[in-house]
Amino acid sequence: MINLVDLGRQFQHVKDDILHEIEQVIDSGNYILGTKVEELEKKIAKKLNVSEAVSVANGTDALVLTLEALGIGKGDEVITTPFTFFASAESISRVGATPVFADVNPHTFNLEKSGLKVGSDFYLANSPERIDPGNKKFKVDEIPKVVGGITDECKNMAVSLYGNIYKKVVPVSTSEAAELTKLLENTYRFINISFINEMAILSDKLNTNIWEVIEAAATKPYGFTPYYPGPGIGGHCIPVDPLYLQWKLQQLETDSEFILLSDSTNQRIIDYIIKRTEELLGENKPFDSSTILIYGVTYKKDVADTRDSPSLKIIEKLKQKAANVLYHDPYIPTIKIGEELFASVDLTDDLISQSDCVLILADHSNIPLERILTHASLVFDTRNVTGKLEGKAKVIKLGDGSKL
Repeated sequence: MINLVDLGRQFQHVKDDILHEIEQVIDSGNYILGTKVEELEKKIAKKLNVSEAVSVANGTDALVLTLEALGIGKGDEVITTPFTFFASAESISRVGATPVFADVNPHTFNLEKSGLKVGSDFYLANSPERIDPGNKKFKVDEIPKVVGGITDECKNMAVSLYGNIYKKVVPVSTSEAAELTKLLENTYRFINISFINEMAILSDKLNTNIWEVIEAAATKPYGFTPYYPGPGIGGHCIPVDPLYLQWKLQQLETDSEFILLSDSTNQRIIDYIIKRTEELLGENKPFDSSTILIYGVTYKKDVADTRDSPSLKIIEKLKQKAANVLYHDPYIPTIKIGEELFASVDLTDDLISQSDCVLILADHSNIPLERILTHASLVFDTRNVTGKLEGKAKVIKLGDGSKL
C-alpha cells in the first residue's frame, strides 16, 4: 500500500512564490533551454527545500518520474482506467511495470486480488482537465473544476479534495457525465472552427472578405459567437477528443455526422492552403523553383507546442511538391518532418526579400510585421495577423475573397 502525501498542503507556503518564478518565464515569451532550465530547477528546489526539482515536457514524463520515486518497477502491476489507459500505459511500461486495464462500471468495478470495493474501500472520480495553453487571463485555480464519481460518495470525496484547490467545483451526476462535458466542450470548438474554415474557402469563391463579415456579425449582441479561420486545428485535445467520442458512438452502432464532416473539413483546409499558395505564386513560379518561408509552426499563438500542428502537415505537403521550405518560429528551434530535420532560420531582411512567398501560419505576438511587409514580395496570411497594415508586399489573406 502506498501512503498518500498532500504535497499541495505541504508546500502551500511557497506556492505563490514558485508560481511567480514560472510565470516570469512564461510571460517573457522566450523559449528556454539547457542551462536556463537547470537554473530554474535549482531555484525552485531551493524554495521547496528539496534536493532536486525536475521539469518535464509532458504528463507522460511526469508519470514516469512519479512511478520511479514510488519504487514501482519490474514485477509490479499498476491499475489504470479506460479514461487514461493508453496515455498512462506507456509510462507504466517504461519503468518495467505492467499496466492493468480496470473496468470502471460502478456495478462491477473491483480490485479482485485485494477484494477492495469502489465507493467503500477506495474512491474513484473523473475530473477532465480544462487547461488552455498560453491563456494568461485565467489562473488554474480560477477555472471551474468539473467532477463526477463512480458513486455519490466518490464524487463527494473528490469535490471535497478539489475544493481546497479550485475556487469553484462543479459536481455532476456520474463520471461519464464529467467525461462527456469535456468532449462536448472540445467537439463544440472542433465543429465551429471547421465550419468557419469552410466559410473562408467559400468566401474566396464568393469574392467576399470573411474577416470583415465576422467582424460585422460579432456586433450582434446575442446569438453569435465569433470563430476565426486558420490553417487547421491542432493541439492535444480539440482535433483528437471528438474522434474519441466518434469511436465510442461507433461501438454503439451510431455516429455523429457533424464530427465526420468537421474532421474532413479540418483536413481540407490544409489542402486548400497548399492550392491557394500555388495559385498565388502563379504559373511562372511553380513550387519546384520556389522558396516558401513559413512563419510559425506551433498549433496556436505564443506556445512552444507543435502537437498535431497543421503547419507540420503543410510543410510536408509543400516538400512533396518539391518546394524549398524554410521556417522561422521563436518558440520552436527544430522540427522533424518525416526523416528530415529542420532548424528555425534567422528572419533576416535578405531572407524575407529572397523568399517567393511568406506564409504566415501562427500569429505570435512578437511577429515582426513591419519588416515582413517592407521586405517581402508576397505574403499569404492565414491568421489575419497583418490586419489593415500595409507595406511593399502584396498581402493575401485566407478567405479575404481576393481575385487572383
